[in-house]
Amino acid sequence: MFNRLLCSIVICCASIGLPAHAQDYPAHPIKIVSPYPPAGTTDILARLIAPKLQLALGQPVIVDNRAGASGNIGTEFVAKSKPDGYTLLVGNNTGVVINPNLYKLNINPTQDLTPVILIAYVPLVLCVNPTLNVKSLAELVALLKAQPKKYSFASAGSGSPQHLAGEMLNLAYGLDLVHVPYKGSGPAITGVLGSNPPIAFESTAALLPFIESNRLLAIATTGMQRSATMPNVPTMIESGLPGFEVTSWYGLFAPAGTPREVVERLNSEINKILSSPEMKDRLAKMGSAIVNSSTEDFAKFIKSEIPRWADVVKKANVTVD
Repeated sequence: MFNRLLCSIVICCASIGLPAHAQDYPAHPIKIVSPYPPAGTTDILARLIAPKLQLALGQPVIVDNRAGASGNIGTEFVAKSKPDGYTLLVGNNTGVVINPNLYKLNINPTQDLTPVILIAYVPLVLCVNPTLNVKSLAELVALLKAQPKKYSFASAGSGSPQHLAGEMLNLAYGLDLVHVPYKGSGPAITGVLGSNPPIAFESTAALLPFIESNRLLAIATTGMQRSATMPNVPTMIESGLPGFEVTSWYGLFAPAGTPREVVERLNSEINKILSSPEMKDRLAKMGSAIVNSSTEDFAKFIKSEIPRWADVVKKANVTVD
């Protein structure tokens, strides 16, 4: 009798140590916030993962676009949400490690968010509207120098890697390209498609359909190596700019304080999703290597990114528009 009572007490205490919402997670629908408008890489990744995560967890997974302020609105919304695993963020280096160098934020992204998993690591592509009649970086630079202050470039928002890449190009060649920030990659690409402005750095995922249909021309990529999806397009380094590497990364985050069991469950399920043949193919077409990471790996990676991007912002003298 005494042994049975003692066993019951031990089981009860173990249950008390684990929050109820962690024990039965998930018990209702999950929201994944994309802090940018539809059609950009962040949104594309969120919508690729959501239905597969829904199947794995047995609960609806909804993508919620909360765009604005270069990703700050959606990022802050998640950081201030209840830390129960039901409100998540597909964030990127802009919102997590770049924006703190440029904006007075109401949160500290690296403290108020819990890294769950690194999803993708994607180089950018320097693209132009074909009406510019240039086919290489050298030809583009020659045009911009011949007609200074005439042209501008689009970006997914102030402080984004796309913006920083444009400023780095200005710095490298002494150009006067004017920055035109948009509220995400989708609107920025729409601007370039209309040749207003005619130049942008953007991700392979967002640009590929327009490059394949010849509506935009790829000049160079910003990775260390050529993209597998665009093997004929040289890198910026090959095109004459040593050390020019700019990459966007994307990951899943939860509010700080989310139970460890919930974070690990999400990490495990998404690692399985990323390892599927379909996702491997989709990520490869986006120019991303396959990323399988633990929560600890992702946290260490973010920590290493903080000084790197702070240095880029300082050297390129980047300010918000």
